[in-house]
Amino acid sequence: MNVLKNYLELTKPKVVLMMLITAIVGMLLASKTLPSIYLVIISMTGIGLCASSAATINQIIDRNIDANMARTSNRPLPQGDITTFNASLFAFALMIAGTVILVSQVNTLTAVLTVASLVGYAFIYTVFLKRATPQNIVIGGLAGAAPPLLGWTSVTNSIDPNALLLVLIIFVWTPPHFWALAIYRKDDYARESIPMLPVTHGVRFTKLQIILYTVLLLLVSLLPFIVLMSGNIYLFSALGLGLFYLYSSIKMYLTDDDDYPMTSFKYSIYYIFLIFFALLVDHFI
Repeated sequence: MNVLKNYLELTKPKVVLMMLITAIVGMLLASKTLPSIYLVIISMTGIGLCASSAATINQIIDRNIDANMARTSNRPLPQGDITTFNASLFAFALMIAGTVILVSQVNTLTAVLTVASLVGYAFIYTVFLKRATPQNIVIGGLAGAAPPLLGWTSVTNSIDPNALLLVLIIFVWTPPHFWALAIYRKDDYARESIPMLPVTHGVRFTKLQIILYTVLLLLVSLLPFIVLMSGNIYLFSALGLGLFYLYSSIKMYLTDDDDYPMTSFKYSIYYIFLIFFALLVDHFI
């Protein structure tokens, strides 16, 4: 059981679950009726396997850094519970299985986009961007924003502007979401010379950026209503969630409480779940 638990931990199951939830929302919003259960299950399986592969590759590449950071030191690779070779085989198997499922049972477009997001996160972000620029999470966030589009294309086999709006919401949400965590873990990143924004530009500057991105997120979140993709239920939900997120960001800027960035980080997770849930409720009601 410990072996299975260790391999499961390599896949970052909580992160993958969040991605799959937004992908399912993309599927449901792409159709006026419910897609077939088979299509939902097989699409989520293929996307989930590829996302798990990307998470595993990320941990393989970052294993030495993870060993020296409090948040990640207990992961299987730093602890020696799984060898790098076995983790690499595991990641490769997940990628191949996920890609084959998507190509054979869903459509090629979804498979190509899924593999592209895998490469973007596992290699372009982890290998290059993370160590190259304090804007790493801004640029690299595009790969993590792809799941709603993947869900949409699995139903329609086409890229729709409305699907790209969903991607845009997650893309703009990612920096303030992650920067709050980066503030909380600033010392870990500084020790490993990873140029996260709080390390290179300071905590106060990062908090200001979080406020600015939260304002932008509030504006972007209104676009589905503006383009008539959604109605009043979503509009009032987006306004309420966005204004509270902005309040949380401003409060974090004004307080010196070292624990508050983690409070903001946790709220950001609730925010993204609730705003996508509001889209679903509005769509079907």
